[in-house]
Amino acid sequence: MKILVSNDDGVNALGIKVLNDELQKLASTLVIAPDRNCSGASNSLTLTNPLRIETLENGFVSVNGTPTDCVHLGISQLFDGTPDLVVAGINKGANLGDDVLYSGTVAAATEGRHMGLPAIAVSLVSKDCVHYNTAAMVTAKVIARLQSHPLPSDQILNINVPDLPIEELKGILVTRLGNRHKAETMTKTSDPWGRDIYWYGTLGSEQDSGEGTDFHAISNGYASVTPLTVDMTAYNSMGQMKEWMSELVL
Repeated sequence: MKILVSNDDGVNALGIKVLNDELQKLASTLVIAPDRNCSGASNSLTLTNPLRIETLENGFVSVNGTPTDCVHLGISQLFDGTPDLVVAGINKGANLGDDVLYSGTVAAATEGRHMGLPAIAVSLVSKDCVHYNTAAMVTAKVIARLQSHPLPSDQILNINVPDLPIEELKGILVTRLGNRHKAETMTKTSDPWGRDIYWYGTLGSEQDSGEGTDFHAISNGYASVTPLTVDMTAYNSMGQMKEWMSELVL
């Protein structure tokens, strides 16, 4: 098996090193990641500047682009042959509920799926993030299982793991996305020259976090595995929309 590994925390992040070390027990790997932290980059592409690469001493490939750039570049140009799987992470911090819309980690996995490959995003849920090995081991176990139970072609897996020693992890649950209250308002402050600057506020608290959600699994000591569909069509609205749209006169 050959695995393309990427992330959004940057090529020097601890999470991607721990993940790669664990995945090398299963497969040959190639790490291609942004040269800086790109958290919140979502599915953005670099379209107005050329992409440049640098191979670091540890063999990791650094790219002056986004997580999506890294995966696309890896599959189309840099990988020897075609990888069997794309794995993004280990993200420092949660990618739960609404987070997936903004996450560069999830976007890297999504790009892998857009390019025809099964893909996984994995995150460690904590502010401090100590037990990366736990998330890496959970990911390896899921990958081993996927070899006999492949993903549907329109889906990726979003894995979140509580920041616990592996022996304290209660298990792995299949979940749905919860959602948060809206984020706190932006904070206005000033730079050293007195000019206005703005920072995003803190994440909103959980609004939908009941049993069955990714939030609930994490808060109860379980790893959360959420299958995400790449097709964002709201099929349950199409029938009603066709009815009222047919009444429009052009």
